[in-house]
Amino acid sequence: MIDSYTRADDAEVAAAAAAAGADVVRGLYGRPLARTDKGAGDFATAADVAAEKAILDVIRTARPDDAVLGEEGGQHGAADAARRWLVDPLCGTLNYAAGSMLVAVNVALRDRAAAVADPFTGEVFRTDGMSARVRRDGVDAPLAPTAATGLVDVNLDPPFPGAPGFRGVDLLAHPGFVERFRPRVVSTTLALAWVAAGRRAAYVTDGGDLSGSVHFAAGIALCRAAGCVVSGIDGAPLGPAGRGLVAAADAGTHALLMSMIRGRRGDVSRP
Repeated sequence: MIDSYTRADDAEVAAAAAAAGADVVRGLYGRPLARTDKGAGDFATAADVAAEKAILDVIRTARPDDAVLGEEGGQHGAADAARRWLVDPLCGTLNYAAGSMLVAVNVALRDRAAAVADPFTGEVFRTDGMSARVRRDGVDAPLAPTAATGLVDVNLDPPFPGAPGFRGVDLLAHPGFVERFRPRVVSTTLALAWVAAGRRAAYVTDGGDLSGSVHFAAGIALCRAAGCVVSGIDGAPLGPAGRGLVAAADAGTHALLMSMIRGRRGDVSRP
């Protein structure tokens, strides 16, 4: 069956779904919320669950035949469906539960469209896979990555599958890093949208293949569409054999960070 949906239409669905989730997250902020323990210090709140439901309602209404993978509810529809949405209803749950507003709502249709919503600024960053824009107060503006801020977000949340070869704390201690950049640790993939928007020079995280992750897919799509340079921490393209993520505003920033990462790794053989 030929996909009759346009990329622009899919991008609007992604943006509407992310905005719906953001409305829930914002509305429940500061309230006592039930928690569900996921183990290893991770948990979900009632806001995560309610936001995911709101997102799914939008997707099901607009795209009833599509499959969805949600962080809280798991798989809906066929796992091998050609059209598959990835939903992270509240990225930064620990921040949120602690009263911090540094969170994101992530919605991505693989290889087609994505949106990242900031519940507390009202911004919705979105892409149709070809261009990237941010919408605020009903007005769209193109995303323009730049390394001018010199700010680099490094994810320090466990687990650390790349250790001891790669550890974020080692990158932060690299003499070249402190000469050129200033570190930030916001503990949410909202930072990826900030790279695409020029508010961060780069984002670095350990991990496995993040290209199909509900946490990272939307932010990666935004960065790529905005023209950022994206790779694994080993310099390889993202994919099944990939490791972690380096998303930089430009090629020079990416190359500089990769030189520092390689300087701390003893097992990198790929260029």
